[in-house]
Amino acid sequence: MKVPATQRPKSAEFNPSDPVDPLDQLIVALDLPSERAALALVERLEGRCRWFKVGLELYLAAGPSVIEHLRTQGYRVFLDLKLHDIPNTVAGAVRSLSSSGASLLTVHATGGAAMLQAAVEAAACAPEPLRLLAVTVLTSMDATQLAGTGVGSSPAEQVLRLARLAAAAGLRGMVCSAEELACLRQELGAEPLLVVPGIRPAGAAHGDQRRVATPAAARKAGASMLVVGRPITQAASPELVVDAILAELARTDT
Repeated sequence: MKVPATQRPKSAEFNPSDPVDPLDQLIVALDLPSERAALALVERLEGRCRWFKVGLELYLAAGPSVIEHLRTQGYRVFLDLKLHDIPNTVAGAVRSLSSSGASLLTVHATGGAAMLQAAVEAAACAPEPLRLLAVTVLTSMDATQLAGTGVGSSPAEQVLRLARLAAAAGLRGMVCSAEELACLRQELGAEPLLVVPGIRPAGAAHGDQRRVATPAAARKAGASMLVVGRPITQAASPELVVDAILAELARTDT
């Protein structure tokens, strides 16, 4: 499902009211150790993607320049730094990142109401549209690991608790696993952007992920966007994997 580069958006701005399109649903995670490796993959996937995720590993290795490169080429960027600190520090970080060109930025919901509100206020002053996403419970965690941190609730209960907290603070998007999508949609409705990592095509290795789903299952459950990393980045032919995911999403939405 390759799309000519001339049809890619020229702006990093994300509009949640845009028509649903598989190219707007897939985020390819550039969880790679260098800018060179990341941009090499971007080149291989030219015309097949509109969104790329820049996470902590790549951002620490390459800095803001990798976002600039992606944006110059017409791509949208999901900056997944999972900010978690005192309110003043997180607000300052959001202000520092507000001119990066990223369209989406993550903060940890466990930072609490004051931190989330401070982040929302800082993002509102961004020179370009910047949508904050509240990370609820990492998809690498199951009930046992969650209990080890002192949380006695199930992952689903904790996700719902943190999503309510984030929504009350003014965030209009969350990161969760596919397992919590149905209850979040029931609680929060259709408006919030629900971004789902832990996506594994049928037959793909789960790695360190615990709460996983196929692209079709996550989309049917109410996911707005899917984040896929290792099944693509570690594939011998990442282009074929992306094509298969896009085709699966297209079938799901028909």
